Amino acid sequence: MAIEDHENPHRVIKPKNRRIMGGDGLEEEENHRWPAWLKPLLKEHFFVQCDVHSPKSECKMYCLDCTNGSLCSLCLAHHNNHRTIQIRRSSYHDVIRVNEIQKYLDIFGIQTYVINSAKVVFLNERPQPRPGKGVTNTCKVCYRGLVDDCFSFCSLGCKVAGTTRSFEKRVKYTPTEPENSSSSSSGVEDNIPDPQSLAPSTPHLPTSTSLRKRKRKGIPFQSPLQ
Repeated sequence: MAIEDHENPHRVIKPKNRRIMGGDGLEEEENHRWPAWLKPLLKEHFFVQCDVHSPKSECKMYCLDCTNGSLCSLCLAHHNNHRTIQIRRSSYHDVIRVNEIQKYLDIFGIQTYVINSAKVVFLNERPQPRPGKGVTNTCKVCYRGLVDDCFSFCSLGCKVAGTTRSFEKRVKYTPTEPENSSSSSSGVEDNIPDPQSLAPSTPHLPTSTSLRKRKRKGIPFQSPLQ
């Protein structure tokens, strides 16, 4: 006698595992948005002496597959068939050529510059107290002045920071001049003494007449001949 397998009407149907976009899900999404090597690259120090090879060997290479720190030219012998890039310097800031980084990363919206006849992008933001006069477009993260209006970020680091969900925009620097020089919003300037009061007093120089304590001798007269 065949036994029919009837479905239990009281069986609890468990839903399939679904990806819930909670706090951990958002963090996981942020981690997958960028390559695993990008954030370590932005934190790395370049143009330092190699600890393994000659002190004269500068570490200006980086392996995207190993992400184990900056490398010198002699270190590349242990990274055959790996994806390596070269970091360059411009005004003491790290840059990378566009034709190298765009093979592995989308740099859309990042300001490019031409240095030594080659297009480059900066790795991290460069401090700037205030944008120059007449600048209409600035970086969305650090407010650095941008040359072209079609760009939104000044560096790779600013794009990573500006495209994350947890990014909080800084307060833009707006220089203002107080209406009354004697008033201050913080009251700090009220406690600062007048610079003239801090200057040493100038010693009183005597006048020309006071320097002469004695009168000049008169014109000598010859005694008459006797």
